[in-house]
Amino acid sequence: MPSPETSGCDIIAIGASAGGVHALREVVEALPADLPAAVLVVLHLTPYGRSALPAILSRSGALPAVHPEDGEAIRPGKIYIAPPDRHLTVEDSTVRLSRNASENGHRPAIDVLFRTAALSYKRRVAGVVLTGNLDDGTSGLAAIKRCGGVAVVQDPKDADYPGMPQSALANVVVDHVAPLAEIGPLLERLAREPRPAAPADCDDQIEKEPDAMGVPRSGGVAGKGSTEGVPSGLTCPDCGGALFEKPGEQPVHYRCRTGHAYSPESLMARQSGSLDATLWAALRALEENAALARRMVRRVGQHGDRGSERYEKRASDAEKHAKILREILQEGGEPQI
Repeated sequence: MPSPETSGCDIIAIGASAGGVHALREVVEALPADLPAAVLVVLHLTPYGRSALPAILSRSGALPAVHPEDGEAIRPGKIYIAPPDRHLTVEDSTVRLSRNASENGHRPAIDVLFRTAALSYKRRVAGVVLTGNLDDGTSGLAAIKRCGGVAVVQDPKDADYPGMPQSALANVVVDHVAPLAEIGPLLERLAREPRPAAPADCDDQIEKEPDAMGVPRSGGVAGKGSTEGVPSGLTCPDCGGALFEKPGEQPVHYRCRTGHAYSPESLMARQSGSLDATLWAALRALEENAALARRMVRRVGQHGDRGSERYEKRASDAEKHAKILREILQEGGEPQI
């Protein structure tokens, strides 16, 4: 990589979600073969099956794109893409892959890439938030800014899904807001322009990633899995543990003991999904209870026993409650996760 004293942004970290394949193709198409920077990409992916994104991006532009090996050295002029079900992180001048706990319901997560890139490369990082729902990338982009890096956000009016760009703009002092057509040329310019010195206290403000055993790496703020902070009164939708928050932290980020982390919009969406599943389970239980009570009414009637009124009332009550609950579920909107 270029000398830290003379380089521009020699790490370009890009995060995208819904609509991201098209957006990434357009950005990559505009990057030259002699780009003096490495490009690291997180696109929210299903954890099942393989990803064709390296082949797609390699065909779209002049730079080769790969799913890197754990510990692979970072080289300029190459695109490193997070594989399915693995966080892509930066450690010194290498990329690392991990199955640490999900963040914002995703693995890979954009915040993880941005945060680790900021810690390793500080002022030499350009963070880019592209199209997507909710708010993954916002907290990580704030970390890049705290370390003196550059924050670039796709213009929400130009994004197929404006949620992630809007969240970044609402919570981070962004350097550049641009449509897709302008982002590629902008990144080339940022890669070639020298950057000013990074803030001296950057390392003390950003949480460190845990190692394979979940122990935070040395120095700085404790990593995921730490209970530093105060209980928020909220529970983790992934494991049911307590979520902690740091008073005064901006943007707000919630973390649990096991390492799951959430920004507010992603937490609300995940809670909505959990609530929806719980309500459908309650509906099933009510309908099964009503069916069993009706069966008992018939059985009691066949044997001439008394007491069928009790089962009849139980069936009627369960059916009434199930009808109300089904109406609530059918009227509710689907959460965007």
